[in-house]
Order: sequence, then structure tokens, then C-alpha cells
Amino acid sequence: MGSQQRIDRNSAYLAASLVAYALEMKAEDILVPDRGPRHLVKARQVAMYLTHVGLGMSLSRVAIAFERDRSTVAHACHRIEEQRDDPSFDAWVEALEEGLATVAPLLTKAA
Repeated sequence: MGSQQRIDRNSAYLAASLVAYALEMKAEDILVPDRGPRHLVKARQVAMYLTHVGLGMSLSRVAIAFERDRSTVAHACHRIEEQRDDPSFDAWVEALEEGLATVAPLLTKAA
């Protein structure tokens, strides 16, 4: 695994961990290779969205990091973007984005 791919995987794990903490679940559950129950799918969609939008990673890089297809990541981002019309959901995602932006710079320093 190359250096960039390792950083991308760590970024995906960071986003999943943040979402998992906010939803009182485990990051490992969000990152399982199979689809899983609906609540895990939604948590994974938020984590993929944060990795793409919050960290500025391309859809392709997010797909590789989450071991998903690029179209799956695009669909997830679209679903989350649609839900941001709800002010409370938007505020929740915004808080997660801010948290991710605070911690993410530490990733590249540690690598």
C-alpha cells in the first residue's frame, strides 16, 4: 500500500470514527465490507460524504479508501446533500465537518 493510499485509508477511518462517536457505534461496524443494516448504511454514507466534502478527496479516492465503487460514493454524497435541507441534520453534519477539519491536519503530520 502506497503512502497516499495509507493516508486516504486513515482519513476514511477518521471520518468513520467521528460519525461512529456521534452515533454511539463502532467505526469498524461502519467500515465492514458488506452492506449491513440501514443504520450502518446511513452512517457510512455520512462518513463517505465527510471524507469527500470535508477532506476534499475525490470520489475515486474515497471509493478506494472505503472499499466501495465510485458510483456508491457518488450516491452516498448525493443522498446526504439532499438531507441537508433539514436544518437539524445540516447543523449535525456541519458540526462533524468542523470536527474533522480540526483533527485532519494531524493525520498528515503523523504520516
